[in-house]
Amino acid sequence: QVRLVQSGGGLVQPGGSLRLSCTASGTLVSTNYVAWYRQAPNKEREWVTTLVSGGASAYSDSVKGRFAISRDNAENTVYLDMNSLKPEDTAVYYCQTEVRGTKYWGQGTQVTVSS
Repeated sequence: QVRLVQSGGGLVQPGGSLRLSCTASGTLVSTNYVAWYRQAPNKEREWVTTLVSGGASAYSDSVKGRFAISRDNAENTVYLDMNSLKPEDTAVYYCQTEVRGTKYWGQGTQVTVSS
């Protein structure tokens, strides 16, 4: 059974940094893509970034240059490092992967950027 467990997040001031983690079980993060999405209050879920098995990554324009996705194969974990955070980055963040045609989601973690 594939499971994604998230950790990290919390409250940070504008300009600050946070790291989110997404640890997989039942699959290897090195063999599947892993993406991060976020959903702000009263808004639709939006794509943030994706890391594919080959190591390439892509970012939405809203986070490009501020966020970085990476993985630790030994820990079977994907990370999202978020820097220069803005109030508009406030959202619940979700990691997601797909295994044999089925999408799996993490439980979500709240990120609040506020002074």
